Amino acid sequence: MSTLLALKALPVLAAGALAVDFPTIPKDLTTPYQQRLAIYGPNSVSVGWNTYEQLNQSCVLYGPSSSSLDQEACSTKSTTYATSRTWSNVAILTDLAPATTYYYQIVSGNSSVEQFFSPRTPGDTTPFNMDVVIDLGVYGTDGYTLSSRKAKKSDIPHVEPGLNHTTIGRLADTIDDYELVIHPGDFAYADDWYLDIDNLFAGSEAYQAILERFYDQLAPISGNKLYMAGPGNHEADCTEIPYTSGLCPEGQRNFTDFLHRFEGTVPTAFPSQSANTTAQALASQARSLAAPPFWYSFEYGLVHVTMIDTETDFADAPDGTDGSADLDTGPFGRRQQQLDFLAADLASVDRTVTPWLVVAGHRPWYTTGDGNACSPCQDAFEDLLYRYGVDLGVFGHVHNSQRFQPVYNGTADPNGLDNPAAPMYIVAGGAGNIEGLSSVGTEPSYTAFAYADDYSYSSLRFLNETALQVEFTRSTTGEILDTSVLYKEHATQFVDQ
Repeated sequence: MSTLLALKALPVLAAGALAVDFPTIPKDLTTPYQQRLAIYGPNSVSVGWNTYEQLNQSCVLYGPSSSSLDQEACSTKSTTYATSRTWSNVAILTDLAPATTYYYQIVSGNSSVEQFFSPRTPGDTTPFNMDVVIDLGVYGTDGYTLSSRKAKKSDIPHVEPGLNHTTIGRLADTIDDYELVIHPGDFAYADDWYLDIDNLFAGSEAYQAILERFYDQLAPISGNKLYMAGPGNHEADCTEIPYTSGLCPEGQRNFTDFLHRFEGTVPTAFPSQSANTTAQALASQARSLAAPPFWYSFEYGLVHVTMIDTETDFADAPDGTDGSADLDTGPFGRRQQQLDFLAADLASVDRTVTPWLVVAGHRPWYTTGDGNACSPCQDAFEDLLYRYGVDLGVFGHVHNSQRFQPVYNGTADPNGLDNPAAPMYIVAGGAGNIEGLSSVGTEPSYTAFAYADDYSYSSLRFLNETALQVEFTRSTTGEILDTSVLYKEHATQFVDQ
């Protein structure tokens, strides 16, 4: 059967659909699944989860110990969409002491006590690590990825033994080594359902089953660590095959699952911690222009992180209306809103408070290989990143790991890693999914590292106000594949180059 014919059968549950690997629905339909934590504000954290029935109230108990859950947060948010079997719920935990271990329990007839580390106050100079995981997809009992790693139980969290997903397993094994994760795009790869021949007669069912399986399997990480999400092309529609998105059933178009899952869980932009009134006004402007979960920012200790949407809402955006991917998604803001947000947000960053400035998105404009660079993304974003002195650009989409010398407009910064004016760029798209790894291909002259032999991910180690260590780790073994230290003086309070 051709793929197109299979797509035409999307809404139909035929006899072959019995092969779809849905998780078992629990007897207690309020049982929480797919837990995910996120920074919501300077002193607040969101707890998101899914249930198999709608909740009148979504509540979470929390406190300083597992036996003292003396605070409660509730909301009435419990949403679903056509084709979904689950409802997305969220509660916001407020008035948290910074950099403190908290325990929480989702109110249900069947839930456990979990824990998280609350966000560091902007300006806290304590060193910390932030992991970068992009292009991560898991479904089926073997994760459709490498099966060479024998999963083992970690104290917290426990990854199901049948998973054998090397990157999730490594994140579990190193759970105490990092404080938060950023994941700018491509979760689950549910739109690749047709790559499994058993799914060809059950597209809509297979799509939802993959999403449920993936977020269940990610929950040991995302339910214990602050996990900051952004959009990628695989969240857009039920298929990436050109001109077929109109065949997707209602609920599997235009980032619907991504919106239900993460809307209301991530911040807009933080109020400025700067004493400078201009910075305060710019941060306020950025908050008014943010469109989470597509573009937003947050601060954590030494760093200001801005998440951008490389899929829609700028000229010639690949997934946007009339974009090159022919997915016809978006827009999620008015004309120029994302770029106006980005300019205000980056200009507001006070380097005496948060010296490091990181921008994270999905599609890169600096990458190895032919035809992988996103030229419209470069046209839209690069000048803003350079003008406001962004230190590091974090991207994925290409399924391998790459690091480049600081570069602007295709020219390497002559200072290299020693106080460059241009941003340093990395690609951390090798976490693992059904599509496999991308070969390194042609390497630009400013390439410092490229790896495509096995699944891998990146760690950002904020050592102090002037030193940022960037590492790439092989998921199967924990081997450090590449390490570098970016030195920045950060002598200018507000960068405008």
